[in-house]
Amino acid sequence: MSESKILILGLIAGSTILIGLPIGRMKRSAPGLRLFLSALATGILVFLLWDVLSHAYAPIDAALSNLRHHAAGLWPVVGYGTLFFVGTGVGLLSLVYYERFLSRQKSRRMGPGAMTATELTARRWRVSTFSPSQRLAFLIAVGIGLHNFGEGLAIGGSAVRGEISLATLLVIGFALHNATEGFGIVAPMSAASERPSWPFLLSLGLIGGGPTFFGTLVGSQFTSSAMSIIFLTLAAGSILYVVIQLLNVAQRANRPVLVMWGIFSGIAAGFVTDMIVTAAGG
Repeated sequence: MSESKILILGLIAGSTILIGLPIGRMKRSAPGLRLFLSALATGILVFLLWDVLSHAYAPIDAALSNLRHHAAGLWPVVGYGTLFFVGTGVGLLSLVYYERFLSRQKSRRMGPGAMTATELTARRWRVSTFSPSQRLAFLIAVGIGLHNFGEGLAIGGSAVRGEISLATLLVIGFALHNATEGFGIVAPMSAASERPSWPFLLSLGLIGGGPTFFGTLVGSQFTSSAMSIIFLTLAAGSILYVVIQLLNVAQRANRPVLVMWGIFSGIAAGFVTDMIVTAAGG
Protein backbone atom coordinates (compact mmCIF):
# COMPACT_ATOMS: atom_id res chain seq x y z
CA MET A 1 0.00 0.00 0.00
CA SER A 2 1.31 3.43 -0.93
CA GLU A 3 2.07 6.00 1.75
CA SER A 4 -0.70 8.29 0.51
CA LYS A 5 -3.31 5.54 0.90
CA ILE A 6 -2.00 4.74 4.38
CA LEU A 7 -2.37 8.38 5.37
CA ILE A 8 -5.92 8.44 4.00
CA LEU A 9 -6.76 5.57 6.36
CA GLY A 10 -5.43 7.61 9.29
CA LEU A 11 -7.35 10.67 8.16
CA ILE A 12 -10.61 8.71 8.00
CA ALA A 13 -10.10 7.21 11.46
CA GLY A 14 -9.32 10.58 13.03
CA SER A 15 -11.97 12.68 11.31
CA THR A 16 -14.93 10.78 12.78
CA ILE A 17 -14.28 12.56 16.07
CA LEU A 18 -16.08 15.50 14.44
CA ILE A 19 -19.36 13.53 14.44
CA GLY A 20 -20.00 14.02 18.16
CA LEU A 21 -18.88 17.65 18.38
CA PRO A 22 -22.08 19.33 17.05
CA ILE A 23 -23.88 18.14 20.19
CA GLY A 24 -22.09 21.00 21.92
CA ARG A 25 -24.17 23.41 19.82
CA MET A 26 -27.51 22.21 21.21
CA LYS A 27 -29.44 25.34 22.17
CA ARG A 28 -31.35 23.96 25.10
CA SER A 29 -31.58 20.68 26.90
CA ALA A 30 -33.07 19.53 30.19
CA PRO A 31 -30.73 19.56 33.20
CA GLY A 32 -31.17 15.81 33.57
CA LEU A 33 -30.15 15.24 29.96
CA ARG A 34 -27.08 17.43 30.35
CA LEU A 35 -26.07 15.55 33.48
CA PHE A 36 -26.56 12.20 31.77
CA LEU A 37 -24.45 13.30 28.79
CA SER A 38 -21.67 14.42 31.11
CA ALA A 39 -21.81 11.09 32.98
CA LEU A 40 -21.80 9.24 29.65
CA ALA A 41 -18.62 11.07 28.66
CA THR A 42 -17.11 10.14 32.03
CA GLY A 43 -17.83 6.48 31.38
CA ILE A 44 -16.20 6.68 27.96
CA LEU A 45 -13.10 8.23 29.50
CA VAL A 46 -13.00 5.59 32.27
CA PHE A 47 -12.92 2.93 29.57
CA LEU A 48 -10.21 4.84 27.68
CA LEU A 49 -8.14 5.03 30.88
CA TRP A 50 -8.27 1.25 31.26
CA ASP A 51 -7.60 0.71 27.56
CA VAL A 52 -4.62 3.06 27.47
CA LEU A 53 -2.98 1.71 30.62
CA SER A 54 -3.41 -1.91 29.53
CA HIS A 55 -1.74 -1.22 26.19
CA ALA A 56 1.03 0.80 27.83
CA TYR A 57 1.73 -2.01 30.29
CA ALA A 58 1.88 -4.72 27.59
CA PRO A 59 5.61 -4.20 26.78
CA ILE A 60 6.44 -4.35 30.49
CA ASP A 61 4.50 -7.59 30.86
CA ALA A 62 6.32 -9.06 27.86
CA ALA A 63 9.69 -8.02 29.32
CA LEU A 64 8.80 -9.63 32.66
CA SER A 65 7.82 -12.83 30.85
CA ASN A 66 11.16 -12.88 29.03
CA LEU A 67 12.93 -12.27 32.32
CA ARG A 68 11.18 -15.25 33.93
CA HIS A 69 12.27 -17.48 31.04
CA HIS A 70 15.81 -16.03 31.06
CA ALA A 71 15.32 -14.80 27.50
CA ALA A 72 16.36 -11.25 28.36
CA GLY A 73 17.94 -9.23 31.16
CA LEU A 74 16.47 -6.87 33.72
CA TRP A 75 17.13 -3.62 31.83
CA PRO A 76 14.08 -3.81 29.51
CA VAL A 77 11.84 -4.13 32.57
CA VAL A 78 13.55 -1.21 34.30
CA GLY A 79 13.51 0.95 31.17
CA TYR A 80 9.90 0.32 30.21
CA GLY A 81 8.77 0.57 33.83
CA THR A 82 10.49 3.93 34.24
CA LEU A 83 8.83 5.27 31.09
CA PHE A 84 5.47 3.96 32.33
CA PHE A 85 5.56 5.73 35.70
CA VAL A 86 7.25 8.90 34.47
CA GLY A 87 4.82 9.26 31.56
CA THR A 88 1.76 8.73 33.75
CA GLY A 89 3.07 11.13 36.38
CA VAL A 90 3.90 13.83 33.86
CA GLY A 91 0.54 13.43 32.13
CA LEU A 92 -1.35 13.82 35.42
CA LEU A 93 0.71 16.33 37.39
CA SER A 94 1.53 18.60 34.45
CA LEU A 95 -2.18 19.28 34.03
CA VAL A 96 -2.51 20.07 37.72
CA TYR A 97 0.23 22.70 37.49
CA TYR A 98 -1.02 23.91 34.11
CA GLU A 99 -4.52 24.41 35.51
CA ARG A 100 -3.03 26.37 38.41
CA PHE A 101 -1.11 28.52 35.94
CA LEU A 102 -4.26 29.19 33.90
CA SER A 103 -6.17 30.16 37.04
CA ARG A 104 -3.51 32.73 37.89
CA GLN A 105 -3.57 34.07 34.34
CA LYS A 106 -7.36 34.28 34.49
CA SER A 107 -7.21 36.51 37.57
CA ARG A 108 -4.97 39.05 35.86
CA ARG A 109 -6.40 41.97 33.95
CA MET A 110 -5.11 43.04 30.56
CA GLY A 111 -5.25 46.68 31.59
CA PRO A 112 -7.53 49.23 33.20
CA GLY A 113 -10.47 50.74 31.42
CA ALA A 114 -12.08 49.57 28.22
CA MET A 115 -10.15 47.02 26.23
CA THR A 116 -9.33 47.54 22.59
CA ALA A 117 -10.56 45.32 19.77
CA THR A 118 -7.06 43.88 19.46
CA GLU A 119 -7.02 42.90 23.12
CA LEU A 120 -10.40 41.24 22.76
CA THR A 121 -9.21 39.19 19.81
CA ALA A 122 -6.07 38.17 21.67
CA ARG A 123 -8.05 37.08 24.70
CA ARG A 124 -10.51 35.08 22.64
CA TRP A 125 -7.93 32.47 21.68
CA ARG A 126 -6.00 32.34 24.94
CA VAL A 127 -6.60 29.21 27.02
CA SER A 128 -6.35 31.32 30.18
CA THR A 129 -9.55 33.13 29.17
CA PHE A 130 -11.59 29.95 28.70
CA SER A 131 -14.45 29.20 31.05
CA PRO A 132 -14.01 26.20 33.40
CA SER A 133 -16.08 23.96 31.12
CA GLN A 134 -14.14 25.09 28.04
CA ARG A 135 -10.82 24.39 29.77
CA LEU A 136 -12.05 20.94 30.77
CA ALA A 137 -13.14 20.25 27.18
CA PHE A 138 -9.72 21.41 25.99
CA LEU A 139 -7.93 19.08 28.41
CA ILE A 140 -10.16 16.18 27.33
CA ALA A 141 -9.22 16.87 23.71
CA VAL A 142 -5.51 16.87 24.62
CA GLY A 143 -5.76 13.55 26.44
CA ILE A 144 -7.77 11.94 23.66
CA GLY A 145 -5.31 13.31 21.10
CA LEU A 146 -2.40 11.59 22.83
CA HIS A 147 -4.40 8.36 22.92
CA ASN A 148 -5.33 8.66 19.24
CA PHE A 149 -1.68 9.10 18.32
CA GLY A 150 -1.16 5.57 19.63
CA GLU A 151 -4.08 4.35 17.52
CA GLY A 152 -2.49 5.97 14.47
CA LEU A 153 0.75 4.09 15.19
CA ALA A 154 -1.18 0.81 15.05
CA ILE A 155 -2.84 1.72 11.74
CA GLY A 156 0.40 2.84 10.10
CA GLY A 157 2.37 -0.13 11.41
CA SER A 158 -0.11 -2.74 10.16
CA ALA A 159 -0.47 -1.05 6.78
CA VAL A 160 3.26 -0.78 6.13
CA ARG A 161 3.65 -4.48 6.99
CA GLY A 162 1.21 -5.30 4.20
CA GLU A 163 -1.62 -6.33 6.55
CA ILE A 164 -4.19 -4.41 4.53
CA SER A 165 -7.31 -6.17 5.82
CA LEU A 166 -6.18 -5.66 9.40
CA ALA A 167 -5.42 -1.98 8.78
CA THR A 168 -8.84 -1.48 7.18
CA LEU A 169 -10.67 -3.13 10.06
CA LEU A 170 -8.64 -1.12 12.55
CA VAL A 171 -9.71 2.05 10.76
CA ILE A 172 -13.38 1.01 11.00
CA GLY A 173 -13.08 0.18 14.69
CA PHE A 174 -11.10 3.30 15.59
CA ALA A 175 -13.46 5.46 13.52
CA LEU A 176 -16.45 4.23 15.54
CA HIS A 177 -14.45 4.70 18.74
CA ASN A 178 -13.46 8.25 17.84
CA ALA A 179 -17.08 9.17 17.16
CA THR A 180 -17.88 8.52 20.83
CA GLU A 181 -14.76 10.43 21.90
CA GLY A 182 -15.95 13.54 20.07
CA PHE A 183 -19.06 13.50 22.17
CA GLY A 184 -16.96 13.15 25.31
CA ILE A 185 -15.05 16.33 24.45
CA VAL A 186 -18.09 18.59 24.33
CA ALA A 187 -19.93 17.03 27.28
CA PRO A 188 -18.57 19.49 29.90
CA MET A 189 -19.84 22.45 27.86
CA SER A 190 -23.22 20.78 27.32
CA ALA A 191 -23.49 20.14 31.06
CA ALA A 192 -22.78 23.81 31.73
CA SER A 193 -25.29 24.97 29.07
CA GLU A 194 -22.49 26.69 27.13
CA ARG A 195 -22.78 26.95 23.37
CA PRO A 196 -19.28 26.98 21.85
CA SER A 197 -18.57 28.52 18.47
CA TRP A 198 -17.96 26.39 15.40
CA PRO A 199 -14.29 27.46 15.15
CA PHE A 200 -13.78 26.44 18.78
CA LEU A 201 -15.37 23.04 18.16
CA LEU A 202 -13.26 22.54 15.05
CA SER A 203 -10.12 23.38 17.03
CA LEU A 204 -11.03 20.78 19.64
CA GLY A 205 -11.66 18.26 16.87
CA LEU A 206 -8.23 18.90 15.37
CA ILE A 207 -6.56 18.56 18.77
CA GLY A 208 -8.35 15.28 19.51
CA GLY A 209 -8.51 13.69 16.06
CA GLY A 210 -5.50 15.15 14.25
CA PRO A 211 -2.92 13.02 16.11
CA THR A 212 -4.47 9.90 14.55
CA PHE A 213 -3.27 11.12 11.17
CA PHE A 214 0.21 12.02 12.45
CA GLY A 215 0.45 8.74 14.35
CA THR A 216 -0.34 6.90 11.13
CA LEU A 217 2.43 8.83 9.40
CA VAL A 218 4.96 7.96 12.12
CA GLY A 219 3.79 4.35 12.33
CA SER A 220 4.23 3.88 8.61
CA GLN A 221 7.91 4.83 8.98
CA PHE A 222 8.91 2.99 12.16
CA THR A 223 7.46 1.58 15.37
CA SER A 224 8.88 1.66 18.88
CA SER A 225 7.59 0.15 22.11
CA ALA A 226 9.24 2.92 24.09
CA MET A 227 7.52 5.63 22.03
CA SER A 228 4.16 3.89 22.41
CA ILE A 229 4.58 3.74 26.20
CA ILE A 230 5.45 7.43 26.36
CA PHE A 231 2.41 8.63 24.42
CA LEU A 232 -0.01 6.16 26.01
CA THR A 233 1.01 6.97 29.58
CA LEU A 234 0.89 10.71 28.91
CA ALA A 235 -2.65 10.14 27.65
CA ALA A 236 -3.50 8.01 30.70
CA GLY A 237 -2.34 10.69 33.12
CA SER A 238 -4.30 13.44 31.40
CA ILE A 239 -7.44 11.28 31.09
CA LEU A 240 -7.23 10.40 34.80
CA TYR A 241 -7.11 14.10 35.66
CA VAL A 242 -10.17 14.83 33.53
CA VAL A 243 -12.13 11.87 34.94
CA ILE A 244 -11.56 13.17 38.48
CA GLN A 245 -12.79 16.63 37.44
CA LEU A 246 -15.92 15.23 35.79
CA LEU A 247 -16.70 13.06 38.81
CA ASN A 248 -16.50 16.15 41.03
CA VAL A 249 -19.02 17.89 38.77
CA ALA A 250 -21.34 14.87 38.83
CA GLN A 251 -21.16 14.61 42.62
CA ARG A 252 -22.35 18.19 43.05
CA ALA A 253 -25.49 17.39 41.03
CA ASN A 254 -26.68 15.00 43.78
CA ARG A 255 -28.42 12.62 41.33
CA PRO A 256 -26.42 9.40 41.79
CA VAL A 257 -28.80 7.05 39.95
CA LEU A 258 -28.77 9.10 36.76
CA VAL A 259 -25.01 9.60 36.99
CA MET A 260 -24.29 5.89 37.45
CA TRP A 261 -26.51 4.96 34.51
CA GLY A 262 -24.63 7.46 32.37
CA ILE A 263 -21.22 6.19 33.47
CA PHE A 264 -22.29 2.58 32.87
CA SER A 265 -23.58 3.46 29.41
CA GLY A 266 -20.30 5.20 28.55
CA ILE A 267 -18.19 2.25 29.70
CA ALA A 268 -20.43 -0.12 27.73
CA ALA A 269 -20.10 2.04 24.61
CA GLY A 270 -16.32 1.97 24.96
CA PHE A 271 -16.17 -1.80 25.29
CA VAL A 272 -18.55 -2.40 22.38
CA THR A 273 -16.45 -0.30 20.02
CA ASP A 274 -13.30 -1.93 21.34
CA MET A 275 -14.77 -5.35 20.60
CA ILE A 276 -14.86 -4.38 16.94
CA VAL A 277 -11.15 -3.56 17.03
CA THR A 278 -10.40 -6.80 18.89
CA ALA A 279 -12.40 -8.81 16.38
CA ALA A 280 -10.20 -7.27 13.69
CA GLY A 281 -7.15 -8.57 15.46
CA GLY A 282 -6.00 -5.19 16.81
